[in-house]
Amino acid sequence: MKYIIAMILTMTALFGAKVTYQEWEKGKTFSEYLASYNISADLLEAISKEDQKFLSEIRSRYKYYELKNDSGTLLQALIPISEEMQIHLFKKDNGYRFDIIPIAYKQDIYFAKVIIEDNPYTDTFKVTHQAEVAKKISQALSGAINTKKLHKGDEIDFIYDQKTRLGKPYVMPKIKVGRVKMGTKEQFVYVDEDGHGYKSSSKSQAYTVNGKKKVTFTRKVTVSSRNARFGMPLRHARITSSFSYRRWHPILHRYRPHHGTDFGARRGTPLLAVNSGRVSFAGWMRGYGKVVKIRHAGGYESLYAHQSRIRVKRGQRVKKGQIIGYVGSTGRSTGPHLHFGLMKNGRWIDPMKVLRKKSVKTSVLKKFTKYENVKTTKYKQVVIKDAKANQIKLLRYIKENKPSFVWDGYKKISMGVEDGK
Repeated sequence: MKYIIAMILTMTALFGAKVTYQEWEKGKTFSEYLASYNISADLLEAISKEDQKFLSEIRSRYKYYELKNDSGTLLQALIPISEEMQIHLFKKDNGYRFDIIPIAYKQDIYFAKVIIEDNPYTDTFKVTHQAEVAKKISQALSGAINTKKLHKGDEIDFIYDQKTRLGKPYVMPKIKVGRVKMGTKEQFVYVDEDGHGYKSSSKSQAYTVNGKKKVTFTRKVTVSSRNARFGMPLRHARITSSFSYRRWHPILHRYRPHHGTDFGARRGTPLLAVNSGRVSFAGWMRGYGKVVKIRHAGGYESLYAHQSRIRVKRGQRVKKGQIIGYVGSTGRSTGPHLHFGLMKNGRWIDPMKVLRKKSVKTSVLKKFTKYENVKTTKYKQVVIKDAKANQIKLLRYIKENKPSFVWDGYKKISMGVEDGK
């Protein structure tokens, strides 16, 4: 793979070029973006059907770069469609070219030491000058300790993983592990992939739920949280291609995102809603062909592509396991299969990390007659990767008295573009 490095300072000095960094407007389409620069619609027609489906992956709040000359003419644009891939729009000769290429980013571990004066969020922001870091450490701490019991002078130390793109923080940071020092007491906080913190690194984690208790008679029973569990989108599932933010395409011979899991199945095989929800889309969607999308609780939205026939309508409520369509090969497809995608809070995630989660058995009290408020402890299975190794790294930083990383003024002078050709 070749890397094209365009030096921003050199471009600015020689051609009067200027780089801007901004958020993609909500509801704005790629065709509207082209029209705003009077770029011919012929460019859209020239984009392959395989790539056209990615045009709808541009999300509001995604931050993109533009390189313009001193007269305002667009020279280049880098527009993310996932954490790993981006649209590369660039001026060449008398027109513009389109490509989808990997995002060039740097990934590092950073350290922060926060002395409590007010609260974890405010004090972390004062130290790091990064709101996202303050938000994520506050989230991690809230699940493990009572932050209201923190006093002035208490200490929070933590390490986090942060990607940077063209010299700026890119995507949300991931807290790895933290240590809270309250007087002479010390508590480590281990953080899972979703940013939730726990007091231990064991796989079985306790959490508290508010509930009701009857005082006349109680009996402990075991139940499974089946309602929260996602089912499979079809029976006898056979995976033919896995989720990837950047996958080497065997036909195109270049990197492309694969925002979902492909299941091989015969044409006409019933497709099942993975959980209860409301149909948010039912119809044709570029390279995906006939598609159904369903919104679920918890910020999830599932997508079922390449269907031969759709059985539901937009706005319809569906139950988990209900037939919503049938396997087909519509759109850009080499044969009958299901392309299943899953979003959480507007971002694509690996479906198998959710579909394969086992239901959790918990002990609860079954009660009769009069109720009173109680708190019940339940357990869930959590995987905290490299917990001990991250704890050792954090302790080393603390021992070395490593300074907190401050994000103000953090810059890089080159604009990196990876060419997937």
